[in-house]
Amino acid sequence: MVIHVNDSMQKGYSYELTESIGKNFHPDFKPQLSPKEMLEIGVFNGKYLNDCREEFPIDWFENAKIYSGNNSEGDASLNFFKVRASQTLKEWQRKGWINPQDPRGWFQWYCRYYMGRRSFDDDRQIKRWKAMSRHIAQVKNNCHYGDLQCRPKQRQALLHWAYDSINM
Repeated sequence: MVIHVNDSMQKGYSYELTESIGKNFHPDFKPQLSPKEMLEIGVFNGKYLNDCREEFPIDWFENAKIYSGNNSEGDASLNFFKVRASQTLKEWQRKGWINPQDPRGWFQWYCRYYMGRRSFDDDRQIKRWKAMSRHIAQVKNNCHYGDLQCRPKQRQALLHWAYDSINM
């Protein structure tokens, strides 16, 4: 199946789904949350995939916490931990973390990977995902299990990378 993309950040881009949705991930890539779960929990200040929903399954957005206002940074109260825990897209672009095939960043890559796309950028993105695991150790070493008030910014950042920091 081929997906054609035409949204505010990407026009005329197409990609092929070569795997079944949510299946056949790289053996080193074991996300704990699906994109749908992430959107329902509350990530990225509700400001993600707002204008490209037709690319993804409609059920991902049924209970998603999506920001509909005019602030380009969204609303942190939509995040599970009610804190801002990510840098702006402009900062990600400045640091060279954005690949043109996924102009919205890691989460867009993950959504497309989850859908079944495999690409030249998979290894780099999986390495970036694995690097976030250092924050798991910090939460576990400094917080009592279930103490959601402990390190909320770090826990929110982990949610942004498909790690279930709610159940730590």
